[in-house]
Amino acid sequence: MIVLDTHVLAWAVNDERKLGRKARALIERLWVRGNVAVCAMTFWEMALLQSRGRIELPAPVEEWRTQVLSAGLVELPMDGAAGIRAVELAGLPDDPADRLIVAAALQHRAALLTADQKLLDWPHTLVRHDARF
Repeated sequence: MIVLDTHVLAWAVNDERKLGRKARALIERLWVRGNVAVCAMTFWEMALLQSRGRIELPAPVEEWRTQVLSAGLVELPMDGAAGIRAVELAGLPDDPADRLIVAAALQHRAALLTADQKLLDWPHTLVRHDARF
């Protein structure tokens, strides 16, 4: 399973060129198996970005969420254990959303697809793929 960082989900949905060919192929290959996921917090972050005019979604965020989940995207729920783990991740940048996304990937033994250099450089065994390639 692969967990998409928030910006990767936005790139994929909007078919942006920022998403690299290898990353797009990885998403497509895993999507048909039901192995592409996002942390539940990603929808909060997408709604926040949309409300601030920083991203444009093809539908209102609640409707869009329903559409992408119906199309096969998996939503990983957050629980107290993941929240605590997010706080305890040493050396990870302080962005709460990033911490929760990483904690969800770890909790579900999934890889993370991101273009965030801080997350890519973080010294940890979490499997990561650079979404720019």
